[in-house]
Amino acid sequence: MAEKKLNLLADFPPVSTQEWMDKIIADLKGADFEKKMIWRTNEGFNVRPFYREEDVENLKITELLPGAFPYVRGTKADNEWFVRQDIKVENAQEANAKALDILNRGINSIGFQLKKTDISKEFIATLLKDIAADCVELNFTVCISKAAELADILSEYFIAQNYDVKKLQGSINFDPINRMLLAGKKLTKEEIAEKSKAVVQSISRLPFYRVIGVNATTISNAGSTITQELGYALAWGNEYLSLLLDAGVDKAVAAKKIKFNFGVGSNYFMEIAKFRAARMLWALIVDAYQPPCPRPDCPNTVNGICKCAAKMRIHAETTIFNQTIYDAYVNMLRTQTEAMSATIAGVDSLLVLGYDTAFKTSDEFSERIARNQQLLLKEEAHFSEVVDPAAGSYYIETLTTEIANQAWKLFLDVENEGGFIAAVQNGKVQQTIKTTANERLKAISSRKEILVGTNQYPNLLETAAEKIDAEAQQCACCHHEEGTEKLLPLRGAVEFENLRLSVEKSSKLPKVFMLTVGNLAMRSARAQFSGNFFGCAGYEIIDNLGFSSVEEGVKAALDAKAEIVVLCSSDDEYATLAPEAYKLLKDKTIFVVAGAPACMEDLKKEGIENFISVKSNVLETLKAFNTKLGL
Repeated sequence: MAEKKLNLLADFPPVSTQEWMDKIIADLKGADFEKKMIWRTNEGFNVRPFYREEDVENLKITELLPGAFPYVRGTKADNEWFVRQDIKVENAQEANAKALDILNRGINSIGFQLKKTDISKEFIATLLKDIAADCVELNFTVCISKAAELADILSEYFIAQNYDVKKLQGSINFDPINRMLLAGKKLTKEEIAEKSKAVVQSISRLPFYRVIGVNATTISNAGSTITQELGYALAWGNEYLSLLLDAGVDKAVAAKKIKFNFGVGSNYFMEIAKFRAARMLWALIVDAYQPPCPRPDCPNTVNGICKCAAKMRIHAETTIFNQTIYDAYVNMLRTQTEAMSATIAGVDSLLVLGYDTAFKTSDEFSERIARNQQLLLKEEAHFSEVVDPAAGSYYIETLTTEIANQAWKLFLDVENEGGFIAAVQNGKVQQTIKTTANERLKAISSRKEILVGTNQYPNLLETAAEKIDAEAQQCACCHHEEGTEKLLPLRGAVEFENLRLSVEKSSKLPKVFMLTVGNLAMRSARAQFSGNFFGCAGYEIIDNLGFSSVEEGVKAALDAKAEIVVLCSSDDEYATLAPEAYKLLKDKTIFVVAGAPACMEDLKKEGIENFISVKSNVLETLKAFNTKLGL
């Protein structure tokens, strides 16, 4: 029998967009398409349920190649990235030993967090002993007052060690604007310009070291949207660039000394699009300055303009905003999708936070897991082998354009109002991010934004108080000063966690009894919903298969000594079952009806006050129950 070849074009004829729409509308059976199928993002634009080739026909970015200006598809022709791990340096010898150890475990980028009192030639020599600096990326964070001195010491050390300086890659995270945001330090433009120029000049002997940091992670960790993080980061970077140019630094040199540190959250496709949009917009900003290329023979020079200067250097870190204390292993899943977004999008380096970051200093196990999450993407999933695999996706290309448009609008607004430093000094940046964060917290409290294990599907048997290191939870970003309004890290789960911890610390664990009666399907579904609802506060849940009558269920609830009894049945049955149960339980326990039945107002007239449903604000409702229980 002859082998039949599959002809996709013949066997599956093209379907028009209108045909797709007609099918969707028919399947909706009268439901509103806009309400059911259109997603209004936090970023300020709508997302449709499907995209087609016609949606990207006029997008020029789809014609670009990897490594080509304006770098939407990456700044290089491969997708290699540095696997980074940070070390808080308390002792130079111990930090050196740890660095050498993790370099043998797959790490090829290290971030040293240094104390300003430790900076000396001897200290750096001890810290970097036996580390092959031309084989790894070395990054340093230190007080802004010591950055220039550190740059001088590093330059002298590497030259004394006979390194080829053109093979050295790394950074010093000098970012006085971030100091203003995290610590409230009051700085003027003149001070920032002077210090920035000094650091750039001090590192001049290391051509590929970037020393001006744009720490957009601060904005991301404070609860911003993706477009806010990107828009403010662009304004932030442009502020440094213009200050350096005004101070007399060469245009190309100034641009090549700036490094962007972004957060990466769990909005998978949006985060991929964010990094693609970031490279494109920054390239356009730098190109507008027309930096002349010092090398006339450079292949990446157009009409004497240096296109290499327009390449954005991106370091990404998984966000702390969605890290949780309860069900902490879920943090591994969150950071894994975040790492996938960042690496698919082509970042230059990535730091994956340990799953236990929210409640203690990461230990050897959590550090190993965090390292291996990246190594699996490289060695097992081969993410480093494909450049910009998102290219050509109608959805991601559209997202890239939409995010770019929204971020560009914010960037222009900041520039028109005096620049990023002015926006930080007058508190507009901080207030905007805090407003957004409050909206996200409301979404979490009502379960519109889900944190598995915290506000949905909690582990009812878990306790967490004993594993929390209070000292490690303290913000150690900077010494706090008075001057500008601060913008500190925030976790979306904190209020739920505080609620549940208060229950843990109480002398008696409240019992919630599911009085399941009537319609089998509805009582089971509502018992499951209610168990999840009250489980978010850490209450003990007593579920039941069902009772033949209200009287039987009430007796079982009272025998169980339940503080809360939840009636789980169907809307039609509540009109008779709820008043009956309430009369038997009145003044003996807290009575709750699961659902929002049409007869709710009539039930309230009977004296029934408590109802829980998908429309309830879970956090505020549980807080109210805690108050009623005296917790």
